[in-house]
Amino acid sequence: MELNGALRLHFVIGDPIAQVKSPGGVTEMLQARGLNAICIPGRVAPSDLETFWSGARTLENLDGVIITVPHKMAAIAMADRLSERASFLGAVNTLRRTETGWEGDMFDGIGHVAALRKAGCVLEGKRALLAGAGGAGSAIAHALVLAGISELAIHEMDAARRGSLIERLSSLGLAKITAGSADPSGFDVVVNATPAGMKEDDPLPFDADKLTSDMFIGEVITKPAISPLVARARAIGCNAITGTDMFVEVRDLMVDYLCRT
Repeated sequence: MELNGALRLHFVIGDPIAQVKSPGGVTEMLQARGLNAICIPGRVAPSDLETFWSGARTLENLDGVIITVPHKMAAIAMADRLSERASFLGAVNTLRRTETGWEGDMFDGIGHVAALRKAGCVLEGKRALLAGAGGAGSAIAHALVLAGISELAIHEMDAARRGSLIERLSSLGLAKITAGSADPSGFDVVVNATPAGMKEDDPLPFDADKLTSDMFIGEVITKPAISPLVARARAIGCNAITGTDMFVEVRDLMVDYLCRT
């Protein structure tokens, strides 16, 4: 990287932002591809998102924006054009500059599924329970359905958000989609797509006493590196992926997208 006027910029925005791993990992990958580019973290409050974007998009050396909590749904308004996947989900995690405007896509879901499969998780024909129907949760739910699970139960306290996601996923006709609970009994794959576990006093997203060693556990949070859910699951013999395992896969997808011509 050359810190000069030719430097190309990429932001990662969220609130909070201290937990994100994108700045270092994305910057390293961009530079490995021979680009004089950097990824910079920015804490942007939800009430300031529109103001941020109205100014940031005028930067002619800004090539991309990575979106994290809690902006993944609101950020669709930042895109001039959405991928079919992002349009279906109503959420984005990556925006890139093109010759015809800003384009958005969502990679959290396919990245999480890739991490599960890399760790040996078989998804075809399995029953899955997912906590969270926000931006990341919706994307993971969609990717699990496309990966061939037979049933998906969605545990989400916001009834309207949960109902909307169930309706959209059911319309695909690929799996049985139902409302779930914190009880993981009878499920093969159990995924946390909520922030639960980032704070020390957070309750677990599922009833840990009902986890069994034959379950495969998925996690999205990256801080702490081993979440309370993953720690509890591994203690009883479950296979589990961490949020960092997911991030590695998502990062590669995001960088490929940002560098696409």
